[in-house]
Amino acid sequence: MKIPELYDYLVRARRDLWATLESVPDEVLSRPMLDGDRMQSIKDLIAHTAGVEDGWLHYTILQDKPVEEGFPALKAAGSGPVYAGFPLSELLDYWRAVEQSTLTYLSTLTDAELQRVVEDTPEEHFKLDGLLWHVMLHEVRHTAQIAALLRTQGIKPPSLDLLFYLPNLKA
Repeated sequence: MKIPELYDYLVRARRDLWATLESVPDEVLSRPMLDGDRMQSIKDLIAHTAGVEDGWLHYTILQDKPVEEGFPALKAAGSGPVYAGFPLSELLDYWRAVEQSTLTYLSTLTDAELQRVVEDTPEEHFKLDGLLWHVMLHEVRHTAQIAALLRTQGIKPPSLDLLFYLPNLKA
């Protein structure tokens, strides 16, 4: 599976996750359920997942202005367990904007570009291919975490496994 195909799966799985999240009471999405320095609520995980994609793509890979610049309240919030007070719609609008930016970038991706070495820090350099896989697998892990947290609250999450999004090849 190639990066654009995996991202297509993420886009489709997000639609199902977002629809579920939009039906969940805000109190549940905002409730501290994790004992972490940066993430405690489902809303914190949502902001983090979108922010990591935005950061890797814009700060590190493209070295340009992140999507977050268009969301001043989110940018001002910083990182930490601070997103419980934000409306879900604002967090999802940010994630949608990050997604659109990523889709635009992926439409220009070439095999040669995937081999480009990207500097994360002066001591850390990675092939672009590996960084993009990292960003996508990072989302898979955090959306699974969101699904598990929903279950702890008695809410049935969507089935997000790749298998449910693969084409059935039976003729």
